[in-house]
Amino acid sequence: MTDEKQLKNTKLRHLEYYDMQGKLDMLYEDSQQEKVFTDLMSIITSDENIRLAYRNIKSNEGSRTPGIDGMTINDLRDMPLGDFVNAVRNRLQWHQPKPVRRVEIPKPNGKMRPLGIPVMWDRIVQQCIFQVLEPICEAKFHEHSYGFRPNRAAEHALARAIALVQLHHKYHVVDIDIEGFFDNVNHSKLIKQIWAFGIRDKKLISVIKAMLKAPVSMPDGKMVTPGKGTPQGGVLSPLLSNIVLNELDWWVSSQWETSPVCSKHDCARPEGGINRGNAYRAMRRTNLKEMYVVRYADDFKIFCATHADAVNAFIATEKWLNDRLKLGINKEKSKVVNLKKGYSEFLGFKLKARKRRKSYVAKVHICDKAKRRISEDLKEQLKLIVCPPDIYEEAKEVQKYNSMVMGMHNYFSMANMVAADFGEISYSLNIRMKTRLQDRLKKQGDLTGFKTIKERYGQSKQLRFVDGLPLTPAGYVRNRHPIAKNRSIKPYTPKGRERIHSELLLDKDVMCAYMRSMPSSASVEFTDNCISRYAAQGGRCAVTGQFLELDEIHCHRIKRRTHGGQNKYHNLVIISEEVHLLVHSRESTILNATPETLNLTNKQLSKVNKLREAAKLPPIAERCSKRKLALSD
Repeated sequence: MTDEKQLKNTKLRHLEYYDMQGKLDMLYEDSQQEKVFTDLMSIITSDENIRLAYRNIKSNEGSRTPGIDGMTINDLRDMPLGDFVNAVRNRLQWHQPKPVRRVEIPKPNGKMRPLGIPVMWDRIVQQCIFQVLEPICEAKFHEHSYGFRPNRAAEHALARAIALVQLHHKYHVVDIDIEGFFDNVNHSKLIKQIWAFGIRDKKLISVIKAMLKAPVSMPDGKMVTPGKGTPQGGVLSPLLSNIVLNELDWWVSSQWETSPVCSKHDCARPEGGINRGNAYRAMRRTNLKEMYVVRYADDFKIFCATHADAVNAFIATEKWLNDRLKLGINKEKSKVVNLKKGYSEFLGFKLKARKRRKSYVAKVHICDKAKRRISEDLKEQLKLIVCPPDIYEEAKEVQKYNSMVMGMHNYFSMANMVAADFGEISYSLNIRMKTRLQDRLKKQGDLTGFKTIKERYGQSKQLRFVDGLPLTPAGYVRNRHPIAKNRSIKPYTPKGRERIHSELLLDKDVMCAYMRSMPSSASVEFTDNCISRYAAQGGRCAVTGQFLELDEIHCHRIKRRTHGGQNKYHNLVIISEEVHLLVHSRESTILNATPETLNLTNKQLSKVNKLREAAKLPPIAERCSKRKLALSD
C-alpha cells in the first residue's frame, strides 16, 4: 500500500460493494464488439443489481421528493431485504408504472421547465435498468458528447469548444436550438435506436415502452397519456435522451472526423487513441466540409471552417433532425455565428474569437442571462441579511450567501473574462451593501473558524464583515482554464479506472460473501449500511483491529433499537463475534462469554466499555479483565 491518497469514485465504490463491476465491464466490452444482448433482464432482476439500485437511489437528493403517492425513500428503509428485492423483481416482470407527478420550476428566462416525478418504486425500477444499460451505451456514445455521462462535465465541453477555436481555428459556429426536445422525442424512433444499440431483450423493451407511456398527473389534476417525449426528472430519461441524439453526433462526425477517408491515413498514438493529422491534411484537398460537433445534453454546437460550410451545415442539420428524429428547431434562437464578429452562447458562457498577434484566441464571458440571474439572486439573498429576526438566522443567511458566491465562482471561473464580469456584478452589490447595512458593515474582522473563506478570500481587500460575520467578495475571483476530458479515463475498464478510482484494499471475496449472507428478514437499510461500514473499517474489527473471516463478522448497533437507535451508518460498527458477546454480556457472565484467546489491552477494553455504555450496560469491572490485561500489558 502506498502513502498516496486513495482515489475514490463513489459510484464505482458502490459497484464493488455489490460485486457488479465485473458484470458491467463485460457488458461494456461486448458492446464495443457489437454483440447483441437478448437476456439483460436476468442481470437487471438479480439481487445484487436491485440492492445496488437502492444504494444509488438513497444517496440521491431527489429520493426525498415524493411522487403522486407521497412516498419517499424513507418509507422503504425498514422494509425487510427479501420483501424489497421480491417487490422490485415483481414490478420488473410485469411493469405497470404509476402516473408521473408533473411539476414546473422556473427557468432563467422567466419561463417554466416541466419536470416529471415518478413514484419511488418506479424510480427504483428505472435505476435497475439504468445501471445495466449505461455500460452498453457508453461503448457506443460519441467522444464529444458530455452531458449526463460518467466522468464528464460542462467543463470538458467548454474546453473542447475553446480548443476548436484556438487550436483548430474554427470561427464559424452553427447554433441550433431544438424546440422542446424532451417533450418531443419520438417513441417509435427511440425504440428503434435502442434496438440498433444491440439491446434486444424484448421483455426489457416492453418495460421501457411502458415507462414512456406512463400517464402524467398535471398540476391542475388532469391525467394525460403522452404520445411522445421523455419527461425530465426520471432516472432513465437522461440516458434515453443521449441515445436519441447519439445518432446526430455520429452523423455530423461522419462528415469529417470519422469520414471513411480517415481510415486510409489513421495511425495509432503511443498513449492510445487515433492520430488523424495525416487524414485531415489529405481530406482538405477534397470537397468535404470540415466540421466538428460538441454536445452537452440537447445543447450542441457545430464548428466549421468557413461561413459557407456553416450555412450548409445549418440547413442540412435542420433537415436531418426533422427527417430522422422528427424534431423541429427554434427559428429565433437558431443561427450561424461568425465568432470573429459576434458571440455564441454555450452552457451559461458566451464565446468570441479575439485577435491576438497573428492568430485568434477564445474570449469567454459569462452570458448576459446568467449575469442577470447571478446579480438578482445575490441581491435577493442580501435582503434576508438586512433584517434578520435574530443572530442565529442572520448567521444562517450569511452562510447561504457565501455558499452561493463560492458556488458561482467555482463554475464561472472557467471564463477567462470572469474577473471583469463579476466586477460588474460586485459593483452594484457593494452599493446595496453600503446603503442597507451601513454601520453594521466593517472592513476588518476575525476569520477564525472560517477556514475556507480565509484560504480563498483572506487576501482580498473587498472582504467585508457584517456583525462580525465575513461576506464573501463577489468581485474577487480568479480564472482557471477548463481542462479537457482525458480519453484514457473509462469507468468500465480496469485500466480506464486507474486515474479516478482505487479498488478496496481488503478481501473483496469475503465482503461479497458477507453481502450475500445477509438475512432476508433484516431491513434493506441495515444490510446496505453494514456493507459500507465493513468496507470503511477495511474488514477489521473496530475493537481488536484484526481481520475478520466471514463467520466472525458481526454488525452491532451502537444505540439499541429499544432505545431509539436506527439503522443509519453512524449507528453501526463491525466487530468480531467474541467482542459482540462481550459487549452484550452481563458482568457475571463476562468470563464465560469471552474465550481465553481474547486478550484485550486497556485501550481495547475502553472501546468495549464505550459500546456497553451506549447500550446502557455497566462497564466491565477491573476484576473481570485483570487476568486478560496482565497478558497483554
